[in-house]
Amino acid sequence: MNKTRETGNAVITIKNATKSYGRHVVFSNLSVEVEEGGVLCIIGPSGTGKSTLLRCINRLEVLDKGAVYIDGERVGCKKEGNHYRTLAEDAIAKQRQKTGMVFQQFNLFKHLSVMDNITLAPRKVLGLSDSEARQIAVGLLQRVGLSDKAKAYPSELSGGQKQRIAIARALAMKPKVMLFDEPTSALDPELVGEVLTVMKSLAAEGMTMVIVTHEMSFARNVATAIAFMDGGSIAAYGTPQEVLDHPSNPRVRQFLSAIEYS
Repeated sequence: MNKTRETGNAVITIKNATKSYGRHVVFSNLSVEVEEGGVLCIIGPSGTGKSTLLRCINRLEVLDKGAVYIDGERVGCKKEGNHYRTLAEDAIAKQRQKTGMVFQQFNLFKHLSVMDNITLAPRKVLGLSDSEARQIAVGLLQRVGLSDKAKAYPSELSGGQKQRIAIARALAMKPKVMLFDEPTSALDPELVGEVLTVMKSLAAEGMTMVIVTHEMSFARNVATAIAFMDGGSIAAYGTPQEVLDHPSNPRVRQFLSAIEYS
């Protein structure tokens, strides 16, 4: 048990989060929780702060106000008495190991093979031996259906394959939660399914996930909860049936009618 746990049973807790860039308020006073094994899909129009909120969860962006907790521990801070002290960057990086993140543009190291992309962080950060890291990588490549690509380089892969490797790389650090920032938005339509299949399997295995997505069918089938962001706030929150099938918020109905929904 985590003796420093400051929240309830939620694995991810966002409390009263506010983020601005200059005078532009991206979002204000947001609060949401994700239970262990839960899948929160964040949907909504472009430019409403979905990706920024995701990046604040693992402190790639810093909140102006509010707090994020991962597994009961406040991200970026340590409690000392009745106050919080901002952690040094190396301590924040250690906290960040609890979260695996998959980006829109894959972010693979182009000069490294698939195997080296996956094993680099476990070796350098976790201190695993080459053989230990490779054993993990072999299992993950099998898991994402790309066992035959261990020696390939990113330039030799399709977009869908790159994204599946990016997922394997994130999983190699054995994160507590996975964050996905529109993971299929850069893919050709015929490649989307292979990535979503891997993500569905993670959900079925009980991985706690937060996913920014425009894939409504995927969200409906996989999410345990959906948050619709608009105008700097969570305008609607609930189960997929509540938010997607029977939306009470007229802004949600307008959004859904404007996109292809199946």
